[in-house]
Amino acid sequence: MSDLVIVESPAKAKTIKKYLGSNYEVVASMGHVRDLPKARLSVDIKNHFAPKYEIIKGKEKLVKELKTLASESENIYLATDPDREGEAISWHLAYILGLPEDYNKRVEFTEITKNGVKNGMDHPRLINTNLVNAQQARRILDRLVGYKLSPFVSQKIRRGLSAGRVQSVALRIIVDREEQIRKFKPEEYWSIDAKFIPKGSRKAFAASLYADANGKIKIENAQQADKIESDLQGAEYMITKVKHGTRKKSPAPPFITSTLQQEASRKLGFQSRRTMKVAQELYEGVEIEGMGATGLITYMRTDSLRISEVAIAEVTGYIDKKFGSEYLPAKPRHFKSRNNAQDGHEAIRPSMPSLEPDSIKSSLTSDQYKLYKLIWNRFTASQMADCIQKTTQADIEANGYIFKASGYYVEFPGFTTLYVEGKDEAEEKSSQLPPLEKNMPVRCKELKKNQHFTQPPARYTEASLIKALEEYGIGRPSTYAATITTITSREYVKREAKSLVPTELGEVLTKLMKERFPKIVNVKFTAQMEESLDKVENGEEEWVKVLDDFYEDFDKTLKKAKTEMEGVKLKLKEDETDIICEKCGRKMVVKVGRYGKFIACPGYPECKNIKKYVEKTGVTCPKCGGDVIVKHTKTKRVFYGCSNYPECDFVSWNEPTNERCPQCGEILYKKKGKKPVLFCAKEGCGFTKTVAADEK
Repeated sequence: MSDLVIVESPAKAKTIKKYLGSNYEVVASMGHVRDLPKARLSVDIKNHFAPKYEIIKGKEKLVKELKTLASESENIYLATDPDREGEAISWHLAYILGLPEDYNKRVEFTEITKNGVKNGMDHPRLINTNLVNAQQARRILDRLVGYKLSPFVSQKIRRGLSAGRVQSVALRIIVDREEQIRKFKPEEYWSIDAKFIPKGSRKAFAASLYADANGKIKIENAQQADKIESDLQGAEYMITKVKHGTRKKSPAPPFITSTLQQEASRKLGFQSRRTMKVAQELYEGVEIEGMGATGLITYMRTDSLRISEVAIAEVTGYIDKKFGSEYLPAKPRHFKSRNNAQDGHEAIRPSMPSLEPDSIKSSLTSDQYKLYKLIWNRFTASQMADCIQKTTQADIEANGYIFKASGYYVEFPGFTTLYVEGKDEAEEKSSQLPPLEKNMPVRCKELKKNQHFTQPPARYTEASLIKALEEYGIGRPSTYAATITTITSREYVKREAKSLVPTELGEVLTKLMKERFPKIVNVKFTAQMEESLDKVENGEEEWVKVLDDFYEDFDKTLKKAKTEMEGVKLKLKEDETDIICEKCGRKMVVKVGRYGKFIACPGYPECKNIKKYVEKTGVTCPKCGGDVIVKHTKTKRVFYGCSNYPECDFVSWNEPTNERCPQCGEILYKKKGKKPVLFCAKEGCGFTKTVAADEK
């Protein structure tokens, strides 16, 4: 009899099978096999929140096959993902297969490599019931909030809404930022910037007014700026202070889940969902030419910065050979994880640090290559020497005013040879200054007054929202992508370029939640719930008590809200269209029903005229002159087609425009990406142009 190994995905099964050999049967459970059914609450609140699990619809055949294979196997190894969710899947599998509670064949693969698989199989253990209970508590908690609260908000605002525990807080953070932006009152300020040329030199350098005789100066209006400009007319400028220094820059630590999502958003333009999908593929295994199915990275759901000594030794050897010993720090770097981090896994790193991205590029998809390269570069750079910069600061004085200039040059690039961390906000650029000395006279080549206004806080992007959620302690590595996907797909938030902007629906929902369910959308309360779930995982708290403490107050709050808002319906502004109702002459509006958007007469119930909702692009069909409209596949992928279908068969994945190709006269299409471009689709033409900022 062979041994049975159950994992979660076919790709993972294929990779592991390669390492285990013919004595093992490796199969995939395809994720969860048992869960709370969708049609009802399925939690017995009065009986200590007992969950009523069922086989997931459509997985009955798979479960039957797993039972058959289990009955024919000598040993059954449960090798689902090494986290709470994976532990729960193993627990459900053990129940379905009738395995005893003390069954000790639960194995973990933190990396899908030969050593990783061998190490996992050599150290089987019992199922960790604390992990399972933490997952159950989260699942039941979210089910209680979702199934109790969603019908209420749907009744008070509009049909089909949902209000989840973590998504509601994430939405509130975005809405609160939008309110800050609206309330923001810009303040005027001025700067005076100059360009100086040292005596005997032709190279100009920039400096800005910093202080006067009384100290640091703040120029609040044009009158102050004019006076300073007048005071400096014909002035002689002298360098009064020069300070040289050395600055060290250390590399960023290797990725954890949140920083990987942030950096992939900044550098690759990936949404968090896309990042995690590709990372899962890299972890589970990719078919590499000459190597077969190979897991390329360690487990991608982690908040620990720990790195194994084996990996450090391998990457240190690679750096020494590739770049030279001067690119190695005096001793290997070890990074400290956050206080609330779960230290069960390493940081995200290449499973084989010496496997360069370019050496396997031909075996990877474009997304896999980009993400693997990002992970590989970041990890390798984290074990490289500091970047050494030589800095210069100079004060230039004239008539009691002091200008400050600063610059640097790189003496030794260190880790920046390979990788520099992205930033959410633009950094001030600094260049190398020419040789400057104290008491050196300089000539003022240019003096400019510049008016500025303080700017409101920036809207959240995916990267900055994930950073905020992590800092507040809301959610965990595995939840960030799902949370953002939920609030955007529900149309509580829309994307404008990279920014996340709340819709009217999102703002009305948040206002209701803040007024009626302040704890649910309270950042500190939600963070405390996460801490409670962590305590359950660590065996420090009973999961039923966590649920009981939460539900008692939640239930009272919900009952009070239902009583006080009986008969109340919150109104949303309806989007008015230019379509005239042919029955009564009113302008029709966009409404949302059970099956999505539709056009309706605002005169209901006197006038019940409705029409199908069509999203026009404003572009004329190149084939028949009709309207080009936005359409969706069954999987909600956007494409473009003619409103005169089926008479006209024009379709396109890329968005057509009304602009014509200057070379051949055909219409141009817009290809989205980090740098959107317009291109001509006519065979043999090849015309492209970058989309201007105001056209995006």
